[in-house]
Amino acid sequence: MKKWFNRNWLYIAGALLGAAAGYLYWQQVGCASGTCSITSKPLNSTLYGALMGSLLLGMFKRDHKEPQKENHDI
Repeated sequence: MKKWFNRNWLYIAGALLGAAAGYLYWQQVGCASGTCSITSKPLNSTLYGALMGSLLLGMFKRDHKEPQKENHDI
């Protein structure tokens, strides 16, 4: 679990920050008429923010290549 968290911490941090931003956007701006598909409900706005935040911070993830083990079959 710790290894998985260390590999994906940017995605998780981005999702948390994006979810908070999405909720705050719904709360402060929102959609007065209720016809906006994303900002009409807090759940939609929060989930959309989480998705966008994880994608945004996920762009900065470095790919570490693990050393390949040589196979010495005799």
